[in-house]
Order: sequence, then C-alpha cells, then structure tokens
Amino acid sequence: MALPWLRLIDVALNVGDVVRRARARTAGEEPQALAEGLPVRSGIETRLAGVVVAALREAFDRDSRRLEFEREQMEAERQRAERALKLELLRQAGDREIARLRLIAGAGVVGWVGALMMVTRLLTTSGSRVMLGVGWALLLVAIACAFMEQSRIARSIAVADERLSVESSVAPSAAGLAAPWLVAAGFAAITIAALL
Repeated sequence: MALPWLRLIDVALNVGDVVRRARARTAGEEPQALAEGLPVRSGIETRLAGVVVAALREAFDRDSRRLEFEREQMEAERQRAERALKLELLRQAGDREIARLRLIAGAGVVGWVGALMMVTRLLTTSGSRVMLGVGWALLLVAIACAFMEQSRIARSIAVADERLSVESSVAPSAAGLAAPWLVAAGFAAITIAALL
C-alpha cells in the first residue's frame, strides 16, 4: 500500500506552522498574531500537533528500518551467490585437473602393459633388462602419483568452503607435477631398452 506522500508533507508543514505559532505565543507574540488576524491555538491543538509529528516520525523510522532490512537481505543474497559461483568454479577446475591426471595415469598403464607384452623380445641383454626395469618402475611411480593427486583433489573439492580458493585447492602438488614427467621418463627408458 502506497503512502500518500504529498498529504504527509502537507501535514508536516501545517504542524510546523502550528509549532512556530506556539513558540511565538510563548515568546509574547500572541498580541501580534491577534493583530494580524491569525487564530490563536490552544494547548490541545499543540499537543495534537506533537502527536501527529510523533506519528510521522514513527512512520518514517519504520520505513527506514524496512529499507535497511531489505538492503541487508540483498547483501546476504549477493554473498550467497558469490560463494556459489566460487564453489562452482572450484568444482570445474578440480574436474579438469582430475581428467588430466586420469589421462596421465591411463598413458602410464598403457605403456606399462605394452612393455610387459614385449618383455620377451626386450630381455636379450642385461642393459635392456635394467632399462626395462627402470621404465616399469618409473611408470608405476607415475601411476601412483596420478592416483594420489586425484584423491587429494577430490577430497579438497568435497570439503570446499569459503577458505579454499581455486588456486590453492586444485593446483597440482609435487605428485601431480611429477606424474607426466615420470611417464615420459618411463617411456624413454622402455624405448632405450628396446633399442639395446
């Protein structure tokens, strides 16, 4: 329901006139008001004007409290939306990092199984055996690092809250950074074993 603001302003101005006349009467200007032909106000009218002013103040205070409450609600809603966006970005970054680590682990498994299938052809010399063993070890360590990093990122996404940032929770740790290099080193060792 809309408030009739023009009427309220008119009432406030009339109340102001009443108060000014009441002050003038207390200051001895009542004879001047009578000379000008203005009506002299009684005490009841002055008290009534005070009640009207108090009612207006209460209405304005109630409106200002309501507006403040609405502002607080909008601010809380904005903060909730920002937090939801932040958590969604964190989840998406984590999903991308987990997909990258799965690809690395898959490449390591394929390389390890491929080298295992070719073991009879590669075990001709002791040097090739050593390099094949080193390659297998590097691939197994790379697979383990990729799986450890996947579980760390999945845990950090699961317990994500305001304190976590996208950079700190899904950024690869030492295991995540070492996994692709270990796969590459394992493939190089298996290739050297095949060439020996």
